[in-house]
Amino acid sequence: MSGPDGPLLRLFKDRRVAFLFVGVLNTGIGFVWFVAFSGLFRVAAPGQAWTVFAVIVCAQILSTLSAFFLYRHLVFRVTGHFWLDFWRFQLVYLGAFVLNLVVVPPLKLWLGWDEIVAQLAFTIVTAVISWFGHSRFSFRRPQEERP
Repeated sequence: MSGPDGPLLRLFKDRRVAFLFVGVLNTGIGFVWFVAFSGLFRVAAPGQAWTVFAVIVCAQILSTLSAFFLYRHLVFRVTGHFWLDFWRFQLVYLGAFVLNLVVVPPLKLWLGWDEIVAQLAFTIVTAVISWFGHSRFSFRRPQEERP
C-alpha cells in the first residue's frame, strides 16, 4: 500500500490487519444502515419493489461517509488533499455501488432472496473492491509526502 500509516498501526502493526479491522467495523455500520433503511421503506412503502433501490442508495451514502473518515483517520495517516482523497474514495465505492445495484435487486426480485440476505452475500465482493481501491488509489501519496 502506498498511503502513510494511521494510528491503528500502533495497535495492529500491520496495515492489512488495521484495514481489515476498520473494514469489518464499517461493514457492520453499513449493514446497520441497510437494515434500518430496509425497515423504514418497508413501513413507508410496503410491498413496493422499487424500495430495494432506495434502500441501497440511502445506505450507500451514509456508510461511505463514515467509511471515509474511519479509513482516513485510523488506517491511513494523511493530511491535506481532503477533497482529492474524498473523491478518489467515492470513485472506489462507486464501482461497488453500481455492482450492488446490478446484483442485489435481481437476487431479490427474480430469485426471491430477502434483500438483507442478498446484501450480506454481496458484502464479500464489496470488501475485495474496497481493499484494492483504497489501499492503492484513495489515500495514495507520493513518497515525498509520507511522514
